[in-house]
Amino acid sequence: MKQINFKKDHISNVIKNKKVLFITTKNIDYIRNSQEIELLKKLSSEVEIIGYDDKGYISRLIKIYWKLITISIKNYDEVFVGFAPQLILPFFGFKFRKKVIIEDFFISLYDTMINDRKKFKSSSLIGKILLYLDRITLKRADEIIVDTHAHGNYFVRELGADKSKINVMYLMADSSIYYPRTVKKSKELNNKFLVLYFGSILPLQGIEVILQCIEKMKDIESVIFQIIGPVPKEYMDKYKTYKNVVFIPWLSQKALAEKIAAADLCLAGHFNNSIEKALRTIPGKAYIYNVMEKPMILGDNPANHELFKEDNDNYYYVEMGSSDKLKEKILYVMENKKFPAVKNYKFQIRKK
Repeated sequence: MKQINFKKDHISNVIKNKKVLFITTKNIDYIRNSQEIELLKKLSSEVEIIGYDDKGYISRLIKIYWKLITISIKNYDEVFVGFAPQLILPFFGFKFRKKVIIEDFFISLYDTMINDRKKFKSSSLIGKILLYLDRITLKRADEIIVDTHAHGNYFVRELGADKSKINVMYLMADSSIYYPRTVKKSKELNNKFLVLYFGSILPLQGIEVILQCIEKMKDIESVIFQIIGPVPKEYMDKYKTYKNVVFIPWLSQKALAEKIAAADLCLAGHFNNSIEKALRTIPGKAYIYNVMEKPMILGDNPANHELFKEDNDNYYYVEMGSSDKLKEKILYVMENKKFPAVKNYKFQIRKK
């Protein structure tokens, strides 16, 4: 399959010294919003933000729609639509006529709901509506931002995006929160090799692979896993009695950074090998681990290879979908980092 080379750093030139209206349906402190707002404040002459921090998505949308109905945009040069432009441009595109429209096509609604989360069939009415929203949103933009070359190629191939409009902008972690530091482990974790994973536990992330790996490593007393995020109840009920894993429902970003800093190894993923979207996505957590200079295991996919080169120091790759390979890779990293308990474990295996 032919890969297309897309624009980089072009958006900086587009927004420089311009008056920009920024709209986002996601909470303002979301990692992608923070990145784009910082860029706008740095380069544009003026930026106004329409976005809210309400916990409910519907509540945020209602406020945004009302604001867009009542606001005058004649004094702005450009309209920059952040997360989920499909919920804005098809309904308010008429108001943005004669303005340069920049959109962050971070996700495809069709791909997410049909192929990733499998909520609807592609042949269903909802499926056809989602496909229409994706396509019309891409068509109405002057500049389209994507998070990876792999996603850009997919949007051109499957959704008809104009390749000349596409700009690749990789995510950036908030370095005011996530930065290298030394944090001592708690007393009960001393002499343990601490493996950390955090996430929103979406299907493409492959939590099942991680949990199966935990089960296969339950007799290796030197390894402890920390899983941070809303793990489904059925998994919690099965694994909560395991001594080699600690589940933490959720943490503030600052508390999360402390946990990451204390870990010996971080799991980035994605690990699911049955959802195609997982091959086109660099996990947001990988950017966080990277800026904190933590060793990580990445899913072996084209998107991850765009940024991270395996070096057997900070970046390790593993076959997606295989808990056995993940277990092997964790043990390999332990040995590579000269963690003493690995030799004992290997000795036990040989004895058997």
